[in-house]
Amino acid sequence: MIIPTIIFLISLISTLLVMPWLIRYLKRIGLLVKDQNKKDKPLIPISGGLAVMGGIFLGLMSYISIRIFAYNDTSSLLYFFAAITTILLISVVGFIDDSIIKRNKNASTGLKQWQKPLLTLIAAIPLVAIKAGTSTISVPLFGSINFGILYPLLIVPLLIMFLSNAVNLLAGFNGLEAGMGLIYTGMLGLYAYVNGSYVAAMIALTTFASLIAFLKFNWFPAKIFPGDSLTYLLGAALACIAILGNMEKAVLIVSIPFLIEFILKARSRFKAQSFGYWKNSKIQSLYENKVYSLTHIFTRTGKFTEKQIVIFLMIIELIFCLLIWI
Repeated sequence: MIIPTIIFLISLISTLLVMPWLIRYLKRIGLLVKDQNKKDKPLIPISGGLAVMGGIFLGLMSYISIRIFAYNDTSSLLYFFAAITTILLISVVGFIDDSIIKRNKNASTGLKQWQKPLLTLIAAIPLVAIKAGTSTISVPLFGSINFGILYPLLIVPLLIMFLSNAVNLLAGFNGLEAGMGLIYTGMLGLYAYVNGSYVAAMIALTTFASLIAFLKFNWFPAKIFPGDSLTYLLGAALACIAILGNMEKAVLIVSIPFLIEFILKARSRFKAQSFGYWKNSKIQSLYENKVYSLTHIFTRTGKFTEKQIVIFLMIIELIFCLLIWI
């Protein structure tokens, strides 16, 4: 347990140290958007996922270095480097998406809807190139299915594309993306470790540690927003854990809230926003009695604060994460 503890601290501390500098830098270059759920809608820096990416990178590279220099162990290095490259690539795509800001600073305009899934496919290239994962998957109701060559060429890219874009849909509240991410990366990391999937466990551990540091600055009231650089990163991390840990079923279960969000957003042709507007310290829905997001279940009543809504959604995520042990 000594090495995982060291790696945890490296990811945690490095992210903590980078965050204040990143906030100042993003303010200096004007990468700011309005916090829509606040009374005065203050301008907040966006794209905090860059710091999380740095924490994951340093954590995993430190783990690789310890294994090589201390134990001369080079096994699984190909999988680690493929995962690192995937996470770096998807974070760059997310940053590009974040950098396109509306003139009124209401939000990040971002890439066009058809561009997002295509660009996130770029991040799948490293995993496809090394033929990562096991082609036999346990599919609910169908049992074990061997997808053969279709697994690296089709399933892996689809997992990266769907998970990165699905996680990106459920956002817009202080601490929501990082808070839910903290729960599913922590639970999947423990599950991977118990089942001997150590590559997946280390990816989850470094992501978990970096998210703890990020959440310190993103919790209500947020000093920085995660942006697509984090939501895409979290989706890619989920995909890497699923593929490299042979944990597709577990990842599918913890991703059910995002699948539900995808279906709800599809009803609005992906035009609806998850956030609402401030009124008497509560968050009201922009869509009256219509539900286009899991957040709308709470905002449509107008009875809950932003922090309460985030905590409720984190509890929902925790419930689904506990199901992987059944």
